[in-house]
Amino acid sequence: MGITKTILFSDEVNAIANLAKAVAHPARITIINRLLQTETCVCGDFVQDLGLAQSTVSQHLLALKKVGLIQGTVQGPSTCYCLDLEMWNEFKKTIGNFINQEAALKSMCC
Repeated sequence: MGITKTILFSDEVNAIANLAKAVAHPARITIINRLLQTETCVCGDFVQDLGLAQSTVSQHLLALKKVGLIQGTVQGPSTCYCLDLEMWNEFKKTIGNFINQEAALKSMCC
């Protein structure tokens, strides 16, 4: 969707769409799972874990960082990543509220 078309929708709808888009790839879900299971920041292990090129992994990390789900700090020649816990909790709340809505349709349709 073109950037100019997003103004047609509410901030809440755009936030849900941006978050969903950010996690809508198996590599990104794998990255998030790895960060959820690790008590410390992860530095440079994603390329080996994912089996993808460094540039591809960097693009996935950038997409997650852009929406604020992860944070990265430069330590020497590498960047270390961890979840932004505040944003992660907001993500769970936002997506949960959307998913947990009751459907207005109470009977069989079509």
